[in-house]
Amino acid sequence: MSESVLQCSGLAKHYQDGIHRIQVLDNLEFTLSAGELVAILGVSGSGKSTLLNVLGGLDEPSAGQVRVRGVSWSELSVNERCAFRNSALGFVYQFHHLLADFSAWENVAMPLRIAGIGQAEAKNRALEWLDRLGLVARAKHRPSQLSGGERQRVAIARALVREPAVVLMDEPTGNLDGDSAERVLSTLEGLRNLKTAFVIVTHDERVAARADRRLRLEHGRLVGLA
Repeated sequence: MSESVLQCSGLAKHYQDGIHRIQVLDNLEFTLSAGELVAILGVSGSGKSTLLNVLGGLDEPSAGQVRVRGVSWSELSVNERCAFRNSALGFVYQFHHLLADFSAWENVAMPLRIAGIGQAEAKNRALEWLDRLGLVARAKHRPSQLSGGERQRVAIARALVREPAVVLMDEPTGNLDGDSAERVLSTLEGLRNLKTAFVIVTHDERVAARADRRLRLEHGRLVGLA
C-alpha cells in the first residue's frame, strides 16, 4: 500500500453570518496516498476552495486537523508554516499567478530561490522541469508571451519544482479553451509516475475522468463517486 501523505480527521469549518452559522465542512475524513490523483467535484458554493485552503494550511479549521507528511498545521508557527508549505506543497490555481516581469524559468525557480538555493542550481532545476513539460524552448519568455495553456504548464512546473508531497489544484483548466485544457490534462497524465499526490478541485468532467478517485463535496462531506 502506498504511504499516506495527507490526512484529515474530524475536519470542520463554519462561518458566522450574524446569528446564522454556515457549516462548510462537517466532520470530514480524508486520506491521500503518495502518487494518487483525486478529483473533487461539487456545485458552486459547496466549499471546494475552502477545503483546499484548509488542506494547504492557508485557512484554519473550526475543528479537526490536517497532517501533511505526518506534520499537523496546528503544530507549526506562522514562519514554520510558510517554510513547510514551500517544501511540502505546490499550488496551481485557475489563474496562473505567474510574475509578469519574470521569465518562465525564473517563475519556476522562485520556490527554490525562496528556499535559499543558489541561482545556478535553481535555474538548472527549473529548466529540467520545463523540459519535462515540453516548454524548455519557452524558458526565456515572459508570461505575456505565452499562451494560456503554456502559462498553466509553467505554473504546474513551479508547483512541482521542489518535488512536494502534494499539489493542490483549484480549477486548473477553468480558464482555458478546449485544446489548451487538453494539453494541460495530457501534462498531468505524464506525471502519474511521480510520488507527488494531486488534489484537483474541478467542474470539468474531463479532468475528473483522469483521476484515480472521484469525490463530491456534499453538505460538508466527501462522497465517493463511481
